[in-house]
Amino acid sequence: MLRLEPRAAPSAVMSVLSPLIAAALTLACGSVLFAASGFAPLDVLDAFFVAPVSTRYGLGELGVKAAPLVLCAAGLALGFRANVWNIGAEGQLTVGALAASGVALAAHGGEGVWTLPAMVLAGVAGGLAWAAVPAFLRTRFNASEILVTLMLTYVAVLLLTYLVHGPWKDPAGFGFPQSREFGGRARLDPILPGTRLHWGALFAVGALGAVWFALARLFIGFQIRVLGLAPAAAEYAGFRERRLIWIVLLAGGGLAGLAGMAEVAGPIGQLTATISPGYGFTAIIVAFLGRLHPVGILFAGLLVALSYLGAESVQILLGLPLAVAGVFQGMLLFFLLGSDVLVRFRVRVR
Repeated sequence: MLRLEPRAAPSAVMSVLSPLIAAALTLACGSVLFAASGFAPLDVLDAFFVAPVSTRYGLGELGVKAAPLVLCAAGLALGFRANVWNIGAEGQLTVGALAASGVALAAHGGEGVWTLPAMVLAGVAGGLAWAAVPAFLRTRFNASEILVTLMLTYVAVLLLTYLVHGPWKDPAGFGFPQSREFGGRARLDPILPGTRLHWGALFAVGALGAVWFALARLFIGFQIRVLGLAPAAAEYAGFRERRLIWIVLLAGGGLAGLAGMAEVAGPIGQLTATISPGYGFTAIIVAFLGRLHPVGILFAGLLVALSYLGAESVQILLGLPLAVAGVFQGMLLFFLLGSDVLVRFRVRVR
């Protein structure tokens, strides 16, 4: 029989290397899967990882995909550091996009220099408001934030569906479930000529810098880390747990709402029935793959963003299904969790 026995002192080196080991195992298993399907593994891996970023436009698309992942993961990392499990970044992203779109549609035809700042504030406020619900229920009634944030995601998606099929539907859109296109001053301009890379990428880098500064230099960051590592010590030190829960949930919701705003004002340019291919859920993988550290989240976000681009590339070049991205992401999370278990525990045979 096999059993897991906690290690007295988990290896710090292996803790750092486990994401790299997980990525290598994902590549190996993916190669076996492609070979079993009748495709040359090297051709598939080249089309998946190299071809999408072999041009300037492809590098810009990598940043476009990575920006919402990094923004959501940066906010989630704060909560996960405090053992507060916000699983609903997808819903908070959706509500942030709705709030920002409401500003853009209300200002249609009369946009000014104030429009984009107002959309940013509305997007952040929308995500904050959606995250405030689980924060209140957790601190007031001890409700599970995992269930509440997850269920609110479906409410947000249904609200989006109602609006694009009803009040906000474009009357000149030939019946498609989408709003009218935003005006020029309600759009995020590209920052790299010849690509779609927009200001949302800079929002993501700024968010990572803010999270790093908060965790490494501010007392509130110290409280968050202590709450996650040793709740009893945090209580003994007089740290206010309810206040910290509010802070990390609101921070996660605000950054996810900002990601939603950047999506509708950036590459999409209008409100549609599908804003995100699951960025809020995938950001959970990004956060853990990046070891809940801002620098790690940046590289993890780029890697996972490449999986989206790679899936589109192999679909076009080799005819593989778009679900390949989900397969790679799922294997990556599986091997990451397995590696982490073996870092913290040893397998005993009895």
